[in-house]
Amino acid sequence: MSRLLPLALLAALVALPLALGANPYLLNALIVTGIVTIGAMSLNLLLGFTGQLSLGHIAFFGIGAYVSALTSLGFEVEIGFGLRVVHEPWPAALGLLLATLVAGACGYLIGRLSFRVRGAYFVIVTISFAEVVRLVALNWVELTQGPLALTNIPALTLGLPGLGAWTLKTKLQNYYLVLAIGTLCYLVIARLVGSRFGRAMRGLKENESLALSVGINATRTLTVAAVISAAMAGAAGSLYAHYLRIIDPDVFAFTTTVSMVIMVVAGGKGTLMGPVVGGLIFGLLPVALRPVMAPEAQWIVYGVVLILILFVMPRGIVPGVSALLARRRPVRAVPVLEASPMVQR
Repeated sequence: MSRLLPLALLAALVALPLALGANPYLLNALIVTGIVTIGAMSLNLLLGFTGQLSLGHIAFFGIGAYVSALTSLGFEVEIGFGLRVVHEPWPAALGLLLATLVAGACGYLIGRLSFRVRGAYFVIVTISFAEVVRLVALNWVELTQGPLALTNIPALTLGLPGLGAWTLKTKLQNYYLVLAIGTLCYLVIARLVGSRFGRAMRGLKENESLALSVGINATRTLTVAAVISAAMAGAAGSLYAHYLRIIDPDVFAFTTTVSMVIMVVAGGKGTLMGPVVGGLIFGLLPVALRPVMAPEAQWIVYGVVLILILFVMPRGIVPGVSALLARRRPVRAVPVLEASPMVQR
């Protein structure tokens, strides 16, 4: 059953645009929700499977967005001593690749620096890193245009030799691109969690002292998890930049990190489907509430729904529903074998 649920959800998401009639408003909401959900899935790799809370995860998302945008737009910037770096525009698909690699490299840097500490120290390091990156994007006007924003970011173009190229300009095309990359990230995380490395991550989360005693290298394991998590967040940021085709320093807003944490915790941290379910609920809930109530009332309902979910199902939606189904499942009777006459004597 647990294996059929992701396939059923994937089939429903594939068919959803047909049911909506390609409604541009709803497709836009689904695309943005999907992008943020990919970010939540990447955060779950740290928060859910290693127990490390990163409140600066939006930094990798924003780095991916800016790297991909600048790669495809080109730039000319002075780096000091009269030296200028001139970069000609590259295809947007290369921007997506570079965004993933650069965000992963930043994840490695932060992991090596901060995973020697734990708890609140790691949280402070991640928040500080996100704020530093935001200030760089805001003040390095020659490169990032600062608050004026980078505009006219080209749409992603995909193609195969001999089959031509497709420029993904429509919302329907971007929807299926986000769905494909989200599915790929899900499969990577599932493969990783089910491996020996995944067992090492869960061991560090459950009992770090015991994990260290059996030879698990904590710093290396957590750093690799941070690299993969940051790379996925960078890919999500690249999708965001090429979909909206305009970005500014607000892409580093702390509220986006909070939204990702809510999606992970409410959906069920440490589960594969948790961030997906939480992302769909809390990404689309404001869209459902917008036509019927004022913005202030929307946030009240948003908070009430979150409190109710965590009150009724403290471990999250997916673990809570799984436990409920397990209790209702009929218990098969175990046959009792009678002793043979020889044994009875």
